[in-house]
Amino acid sequence: MTSASTYLKTIKGKNFVRIGIGIGLGLLTAGMLILAFHPYNLWPLAFVALVPMLVAAYRVLPLKWSGIAQAVGIGGWLLVYLTAMFGNNPAGQVIQIVVLVILVSQLFAVPGIRRFHERSGYRWFVFQGVADWVGVEMIRSFIPPINTHAFIAQTMYTQPWMLQPISIFSIYGLSIVLMLVNFALAQGMLTIFDSHWHWGETPLVNRKTAMRWLAAAGTVLAVWIGIGQVSLASAPTDAPTIRVAAVQHNYPNPGHQDTPDSQPKRLKTLSGLTREAAQQGAQAIIWPELGLGFDPQVEHTAELQALALETNAYIFIGYGTDSQQGWRNELVVLSPEGKFLDVYGKNHPSSPGEPPIITSGVYPVYDTPFGRLATLICNDVNYTDTSRQLALLGAQLIAVPTYESAGIALEMVAQSVLRAVENRVAVVKADGAYAAAIIDPFGRILDLRDGSPDGAAFALVADVSLGTGNTLYSRFGDWLGWVSLAGFVFFFIYPEVIKRREKGHDQANISG
Repeated sequence: MTSASTYLKTIKGKNFVRIGIGIGLGLLTAGMLILAFHPYNLWPLAFVALVPMLVAAYRVLPLKWSGIAQAVGIGGWLLVYLTAMFGNNPAGQVIQIVVLVILVSQLFAVPGIRRFHERSGYRWFVFQGVADWVGVEMIRSFIPPINTHAFIAQTMYTQPWMLQPISIFSIYGLSIVLMLVNFALAQGMLTIFDSHWHWGETPLVNRKTAMRWLAAAGTVLAVWIGIGQVSLASAPTDAPTIRVAAVQHNYPNPGHQDTPDSQPKRLKTLSGLTREAAQQGAQAIIWPELGLGFDPQVEHTAELQALALETNAYIFIGYGTDSQQGWRNELVVLSPEGKFLDVYGKNHPSSPGEPPIITSGVYPVYDTPFGRLATLICNDVNYTDTSRQLALLGAQLIAVPTYESAGIALEMVAQSVLRAVENRVAVVKADGAYAAAIIDPFGRILDLRDGSPDGAAFALVADVSLGTGNTLYSRFGDWLGWVSLAGFVFFFIYPEVIKRREKGHDQANISG
């Protein structure tokens, strides 16, 4: 009895140590993912961040506790990263609920996935891991307000050489590459772990299989980088350019929520900055989302038309009004001749909180002497469909007026970069108080100014090449995301099929 009791205490103590190490490795993954994203931009960590968590889940932790590592790693990263962006506002609270669901699902799902890999000799480890991660990203893209926030592809937004193939394969293609490297490295680490330690009856990973996956991951990464380098090297040097300006007025409240007395002051500030931009040669000048609280075709119309004539520029005017018909979060372009062009209504209301926009569903593209210009509004850039639709209609430059908080400023810059490369269009992002950016069709940030945390009023001016808008991505969309989602569904069903088949074989052997 004494010997058995001592043995049980030893095993129990050993499990506590393993659980502690597993939690530590999960925290290491969470920290590496946080550092890989903005504002730190330590992008190389994105290639290896998942490895500690996966080693913990599939080797260090006891089977029934194996979900802890991924719950801590993925849940901890998303909770810190997204809360830092959204804070504790209604959107942040919804996101925290989504993260909690992800955390709990990891706790309960991972042990079953590990059993499947142990039964199948880990031959599906990399394939299933990639499909699981990218398939879940596809699912998340349908869930407001999380959308495409915290996609692993965003870690590369400052590295144009890694972004170019998304014009063919989408951001989900980039996620596949990054996950392929992570899971292949993790499988390789499992073989190293197995050569030194063997806790319990865990089946060993086949070394040849691990080496093949490492070779495959290296080949895919090399091809991906090669496409990026060729794309950048072949970028046209004689593409038509336009001088643009992103105007930031530094008013903390959206126009429709400010006092009526503030509207003339807002207009005066925006007009003064527009004149400054025009003096620097700006031909298209973008104002922020909800910069005004009135319809410019109804109020202060003559004043705005005079401004357009004076500056000889296309002015993109963002405004918001509550009408009898409903909420209007819109942008209208005013031509240098003082003519109002077609109105664009925001297609994806910011949620939770913003009501549907009654003028959504229309995608105007404006023919100008400088090229074909278009716009979306703020949250539209967090979806892939709006910019893609505009590119298919011939847009060469897309304005992205935003109204954002300090935490989400660089997130919107990253999203703007991805939309630019996907569709090979230039992007001009203008905000009320935080980050403004001018991005070329290859995702190169030509100029960036972040007014946070104290805010600043300015006009950011630069020359930018117009894009072609003609990419395979624009035509075929998020096809690799759908393929990954199909893989996710397959691996959700397949392990149970294998389990039942093995159970049937066992029963047949017993009865035989």
